Amino acid sequence: MAITPPQQRIWWNEPIERVELIWIGVAFLWGLFMFFFMIAWHFIGQQNLSNETYRIAPTAYGEKVDAFAAKYQVREEEGVPVVRPPAGADVYLLGRLWQWWPILELEKGQSYRVHLSSVDWQHGFSLQPTNINIQVHPGFEHVLTLTPTEAGEFGIICNEFCGVGHHTMTGRIIVTAKRTAARMEAQ
Repeated sequence: MAITPPQQRIWWNEPIERVELIWIGVAFLWGLFMFFFMIAWHFIGQQNLSNETYRIAPTAYGEKVDAFAAKYQVREEEGVPVVRPPAGADVYLLGRLWQWWPILELEKGQSYRVHLSSVDWQHGFSLQPTNINIQVHPGFEHVLTLTPTEAGEFGIICNEFCGVGHHTMTGRIIVTAKRTAARMEAQ
């Protein structure tokens, strides 16, 4: 509601002031620039993950993850299996209320194909402190290539609200330094 009514009752027939036209033009051009720069930034900024996605039944994906965890489990931490796959392997993470399962133990400098999916709700995969964020949907298997560049423990948090336990939905990826032949024989 205006403080004073327009002089003409049919205000949309009034001429537009030059300053208003300039601002409309600037806003439109800025919007176009930002739209096309988002596309360009995907290629030049290396910020967006180019990943593969496949359709899969949530129960079938759950079975894949169970088989993966059983095959490569090396220990348990607080009832969650810690899985150490061979370098270059496909690894599987499952999002479910309210955890990322299992804990992965990867080797620094080696590439892995990480498969992500959910069996119940939409979840977010956010690898901290890196800038990897993916929406994970049930019925879709997301695949991304991950090459850890430093050793340490990295947290996974859910950054998509998934219910009352959302704030507790976490997981971990442990990155170890390269294993020497002597260490591998001892294991």
